[in-house]
Amino acid sequence: MNMTTEASTEGQDFKNILDHTDEELQAIAHPMWEELIEYSNKGQYGKFIKKFSYNLLFGLNEVEVGKQFVKSALTRSLDPNYDFLGFIRRGEHVTCLYRVRSTKKEGEWLGRMVLGYEDGEVRIFGASIF
Repeated sequence: MNMTTEASTEGQDFKNILDHTDEELQAIAHPMWEELIEYSNKGQYGKFIKKFSYNLLFGLNEVEVGKQFVKSALTRSLDPNYDFLGFIRRGEHVTCLYRVRSTKKEGEWLGRMVLGYEDGEVRIFGASIF
């Protein structure tokens, strides 16, 4: 699957993620969220962080995050079927909210992914499951 981080509108140079419509944001965000779920379930940490922003990567203690990533039963059993709940726009970032479930644990969790532009590309500035 070819994932582009640009909107389908040709010839527009977006400087702020908030310039995108909801439909454009969904076309960008959902494939990125699906990749996070896929790589989390497979335990492929390197692929999981590949679209993270430089500042997010710089701030991570990769050894600790890597250990947590591998040992967490939830992060290794995310159901690929999710419910999109909506966007929260603020500053130069948009927070994408998802309802997620586990294939091994009962209940529902809130998934959060923060997107913005870095060096002309949409990057992940935060990702978590509560």
